[in-house]
Amino acid sequence: MPIYEYACSGCGNQFEKLVRRFSEAVSCPACASAAVDKQLSVFAVGASGASPTARGCEAPGSGCGSGPCGGGACGLPS
Repeated sequence: MPIYEYACSGCGNQFEKLVRRFSEAVSCPACASAAVDKQLSVFAVGASGASPTARGCEAPGSGCGSGPCGGGACGLPS
């Protein structure tokens, strides 16, 4: 079941809707208008393999020790 993004022509509200069937009617949750336009969605793609190490955490003692390589929230500036 895909989640689609919509923009209401009546009030300008932008919202997401889980659509169970292709023919399902969609209306704006803010003003109940059926005049909505499906928007182009942006998606993320994951890559397989090892993730890169955070900067400053390459060697023991060189970084905060609590970032991605140490198991906590890193205090290094991003």
